[in-house]
Amino acid sequence: MTDTIVAFFANPSVKYIVILIAIDVVLGIIAAFLKKDFLLGKVAAFAKRGFINYVLGFVVVEIVAEAIPSLKMIVPVAYWLIILALIGSVLDNLARLGLKIPKMLTK
Repeated sequence: MTDTIVAFFANPSVKYIVILIAIDVVLGIIAAFLKKDFLLGKVAAFAKRGFINYVLGFVVVEIVAEAIPSLKMIVPVAYWLIILALIGSVLDNLARLGLKIPKMLTK
């Protein structure tokens, strides 16, 4: 049982989600320092929320798809929706840092 759960987390898709979460957190911290509104509690809350929502959510989708093979097509859809959400958040943080990002690409 444990090996199966570890296999879901060892998926390369999960690795890319975690990398984007880390990039988003780092950019958010930098932007907060520059805007002088940094609060340590916000970092912990976002890191926890991002991890639970995206990583565990994706793993649950993978497990459901494994249990119900007719839902296998939902895994790549969920993956790309998560990736797009994280890229949007990264772009939003880059905009907070002063980079010119088109409005349609930010929150």
